[in-house]
Amino acid sequence: MRTKLHESYRERLERTVLAPLLHTSAGYYAFVFFLVAVIAWGIYAYSIQLRYGLIVTGARDVVMYGLYIVNFVYFIGISYAGALVSAILRLTRAGWRTPITRMSEVIAVGGLLDGALQPIIDLGRPDRVWHIIAYGRFQSPLLWDFVAITTYLMGSLMYLYLPLIPDMAFLRDRLGQKVSVFKRRLFTLLAVGWKGTEQQQQRLESAIGMMAIIIIPLAVSVHTVVAFIFSMTLRPGWNSTIYGIYFVIAAVFSGTAVLIIIIAIFRRAYHLEEYITEKHFRNLGYLLLIMLLFYLYLTFTEYLTIGYKLEVEEKHLLESLLVGKNAPWFWFFGIAGMVVPLFLLAFSRRSVIRKVVTAAVLVALAMWFKRFIIVVPSLQVPLMPFEFGTYTPTWVEWSIMGATLAGFTLMVTLATKIMPVISLWEISEEAKKEPAHAGEVATR
Repeated sequence: MRTKLHESYRERLERTVLAPLLHTSAGYYAFVFFLVAVIAWGIYAYSIQLRYGLIVTGARDVVMYGLYIVNFVYFIGISYAGALVSAILRLTRAGWRTPITRMSEVIAVGGLLDGALQPIIDLGRPDRVWHIIAYGRFQSPLLWDFVAITTYLMGSLMYLYLPLIPDMAFLRDRLGQKVSVFKRRLFTLLAVGWKGTEQQQQRLESAIGMMAIIIIPLAVSVHTVVAFIFSMTLRPGWNSTIYGIYFVIAAVFSGTAVLIIIIAIFRRAYHLEEYITEKHFRNLGYLLLIMLLFYLYLTFTEYLTIGYKLEVEEKHLLESLLVGKNAPWFWFFGIAGMVVPLFLLAFSRRSVIRKVVTAAVLVALAMWFKRFIIVVPSLQVPLMPFEFGTYTPTWVEWSIMGATLAGFTLMVTLATKIMPVISLWEISEEAKKEPAHAGEVATR
């Protein structure tokens, strides 16, 4: 009975999870076409920027950072949370993690690739990126950023690939005659001769465990170095010693929100309700709530110390944020990103999924505005008795930002056509360890 139950569970799992690899709807093609069109428009806007320079953006000599750097910090943060959530859940051997680790790892790679492009887009002369390698100064946090992001990208790709190997071998054997020649060859190549022997399994589990340990300090170092770019600059609001931990907590906070949103979309789009259950949203909601409380404390500490000292430049910054032209973004961040999600997450005994997803959407939006009010208002404050700087994003910047969001979405969307959205072998192994789980899922 136990064997039959396990086989039935595995068959349903394969039938549900493998469906996106075998069948493509017209809606999927339409969505991909839309994303490609948005990216194409963004490329056209970038060609305008390359031709005329940064004068076509809202950046000037006073406010030299804008949407590109805001997106850089935001997407690097999303990547950080994806890797960290997956690594911690693997190391703690949390059994409920298995349906969400694959999506976490895809988000980590997609967010990092998107974020790493932003500083290059922000450069007036992107052809000189190689100067960072050839003439980079060790004293520059920008060089640290380049080294940290490159190392983290290689680690994230490896961390995504290793758990894929058994699933690629399964797809090679199970779908060999049902998919295109390209996919068949791709599955064979990525399976690297996997046969599922006991020795191979031991080596793979050791490698995954090792990468889970390595990826955590790598991710922390990346977002700490991102914080250094700001905190090592003598600007009001930036000159802070807590920016390292502040950025790390912010990354986990916003990244967990994005992870919840993507899991909810995949669950609905690919009918994964049987495997991604209310329990997953409840646990991720607890994580989001914990990060919210940490971030609330750090935010209170940040503005309390600024307001208590009230130096001239910081007084101007606080006025701009609390009652000035940047007040709408600041209060949206505070109310929609912290107060409302706090109540939704703290009182989520009923309608758990709806409340957690709503809180995640609010947090994801509000944390982008938080990055904006970190970057732009500080640069608008004059350091000499001159007028305040101004910054208004142009259509070029909005177009490139739209292409950035579309690019991240496209990477995640295309990933569903070359890999299972949840890890088949890990769920199968977990079902063997806990046979009662299969019966619970079957009756849920």
